[in-house]
Amino acid sequence: MRRRALAGVPIWSIALPVVACIVLAAIWERPLGLTLVSFVVVTLIAAVFAAVHHAEIIALRLGEPFGTLVLALAVTVIEASLIVALMLAGGEATSALARDTVYATVMIICNGVVGLCLLLGALRYRVLEFRVEGTNPALSVLATLAILTLVLPTYTTTTPGPTLSTSQLVFIGIVSLALYAVFVFVQTVRHREYFLPVEAAGVEEPQLEMPSTSAAWTSFVLLLFSLVAVVGLAKSLSPAISAAVENASVPHAVVGIAIALMVLLPETWAAARAALRNRMQTSFNLALGSALATIGLTIPVVAATSLLLGLSLDLGLPDKEIALLALTLVISVMTLSRGRATVLQGAVHLVLFAVFLFLAVVP
Repeated sequence: MRRRALAGVPIWSIALPVVACIVLAAIWERPLGLTLVSFVVVTLIAAVFAAVHHAEIIALRLGEPFGTLVLALAVTVIEASLIVALMLAGGEATSALARDTVYATVMIICNGVVGLCLLLGALRYRVLEFRVEGTNPALSVLATLAILTLVLPTYTTTTPGPTLSTSQLVFIGIVSLALYAVFVFVQTVRHREYFLPVEAAGVEEPQLEMPSTSAAWTSFVLLLFSLVAVVGLAKSLSPAISAAVENASVPHAVVGIAIALMVLLPETWAAARAALRNRMQTSFNLALGSALATIGLTIPVVAATSLLLGLSLDLGLPDKEIALLALTLVISVMTLSRGRATVLQGAVHLVLFAVFLFLAVVP
């Protein structure tokens, strides 16, 4: 077995991120034919598997909820960098890119990821348990950040349209970053026990060997490589997705949704695996933590970039999207505020996710 591992890390998990990054470098800024698109998709999926594996090693070494926080923060930082890069390249045409990406991420996580985890867990264990002390604070922060950044700009009157004035943008950016920082402090220091998995009766946890410090650091570096590959390959696929969207005559917002789905693959896979082990609190830490990081980190970075470079930034959502976001937040509170859930709640969230996707294609 030692021949198949290096520094306590399996060889395949080292090879996949390296190969994915090599593929990314080879195809960067190149047009992709059908054969290359298929190869890139396979490489993207392999990088996702590698990212989840390394995130689990880190989580095992650090303990909950630090491990899930590492994955959420790493994905969000890279995603924010990608949004800024696209804004710089696209100029005025990308003024709504940050809004559309953040909105799509919140809807995918709160409905798609949460619904999938609830469905998978409930089908196997019937009734799922989790800590309301952890889910309720996360939902309160998420609702506050979502309304402040995605809804309020539609109704402010200092500037026309779904925009904020300079002072408003600075204020919203500071408030978002500060509130997210307080949440991370509560999650990891002040009330860490609220975010630990509930020990389910009758479910035997496998006894896993604690990774060494060198293995954890190696996995951390390889996790970054994996996530860079995931986001980069997703961006490389975006022209092909855009062409397919245009040929199908559907709204261009579908491109952002497709990219968000690919970028969120590592967290979705990790959350689903946790749900299948009846560790719903871990699933929610991953899902809600990712949504919070997307708003709490991406919006301040995008706001600072737009102010420094004089780029226009549309943040306010249209009426239809506001209605779907409000319904999602209300249903999420109903689902996660009791500490117990069944397959019905999972079905409700997945139906909302289907509605979100359908209305994106047929607005």
